Amino acid sequence: MSSARRIPRPATPQWLARLVVVTALVGVGAGIGGVLVYLGLHALQHLAFGSSEGDLYEGLLDAPPVNRVVALAVAGVIGAVGWWLLRRWGRRVPEHAIVSVEQSVEGRRMPPFVTLANAALQVVIVGLGASIGREVAPREVGALWAGWLAERAGVSARERRILVACGAGAGLAAVYNVPFGGAVFAVEILLAEVSFATVLPAFATSAIAALVARVVVPSNPLYQLPELHLSVTVVVWSVLAGPLIGFAAVGFVRAVRFLQDHRPESWRILIVMPLTFVAVGVVSLWLPAILGNGRALGQLAFAASVPVLLILLTTIVKAGSTLATIGAGAAGGTLTPSLAIGAGLGLAGGAAWNLLWPGAELPAFALIGAAAFLAVTMRAPLTALLLTMEFTGQGPELLVPVMLSIAGAVAVGYVLERARVTGIA
Repeated sequence: MSSARRIPRPATPQWLARLVVVTALVGVGAGIGGVLVYLGLHALQHLAFGSSEGDLYEGLLDAPPVNRVVALAVAGVIGAVGWWLLRRWGRRVPEHAIVSVEQSVEGRRMPPFVTLANAALQVVIVGLGASIGREVAPREVGALWAGWLAERAGVSARERRILVACGAGAGLAAVYNVPFGGAVFAVEILLAEVSFATVLPAFATSAIAALVARVVVPSNPLYQLPELHLSVTVVVWSVLAGPLIGFAAVGFVRAVRFLQDHRPESWRILIVMPLTFVAVGVVSLWLPAILGNGRALGQLAFAASVPVLLILLTTIVKAGSTLATIGAGAAGGTLTPSLAIGAGLGLAGGAAWNLLWPGAELPAFALIGAAAFLAVTMRAPLTALLLTMEFTGQGPELLVPVMLSIAGAVAVGYVLERARVTGIA
């Protein structure tokens, strides 16, 4: 049986001009969305903890400890009521159900009010200290804007798919100032296609969004690291540690998946989420770095400025608090929490390795662990590599051990995932 071949749309000057304009507008809108998310987060942090410079950890230390519990309690109540209403509405009116970025890329329309409300709730709880990533909100805003523009411009289904993915990647690029990582996120994860048709708009939208957001978002790297150097001991450690970090990351991913599938439904979220958030707030009285999207713990690990055992304990509790937040029914991401957890595990493992083979800088181990853990949780080694390097401002000096650790971790993740699908594990 023969099938009709799809005839591509002629590349007329009008068609090209429309695509160029729409692509540029996607980048501008995603950049503005990233700015709004950034400003909202830091306004809430300042309100709750007095952090005027956007550094949540310093604000946590300077503010009275009771503020952590109160802020988490408020976040739990707002989040619980908000998501209970949104999900209840979505069950009654399916066309107003929450639509993820991945579903939008595949063709589903994102309802504007529900999408913006869902993103706003994420900004509120993260700004008040909830232990979950903030990156989903700007991605949803960027994807919503791109989908709306695509409908108005009358582009094809394939062009809409590419624009929505690029809008989501551009939102990520804007809020974190990671234009390269945002573009590759859209191409590698959302589109899974490397071609001129995907790479060019992804690069353009992420670059424009990051440029627009730079008016507000700092241009310096998210994490500050000392100058790091390559050494034989670091290379050997990266080969050995990569698979071990992969095992830990797979466990984290499976726990996230399980909790997302068993989150409280209906009215139960009104009880579970506030209680969970208060419990996390109480624990933060002793371990404040578990709060927020993971930047606090990540910076401690990259700086190696406090005892390693304390960072390891904080890392374990951070993983638990993030899982508890997801299990309580909160929406959000695991990008920066994964980066922080990987950095903490890498630092702890590297400190032990340094006792056997001294001579390496401890932050190098944290960097390698962060990239490997993130690669498994995102299931995207290239995106994880680029995001880690952009987040930390690192150049090519440690590319070799980072790539080796990512390869080992992702290989373990792939094998365990295949075993799970086939019923072996």
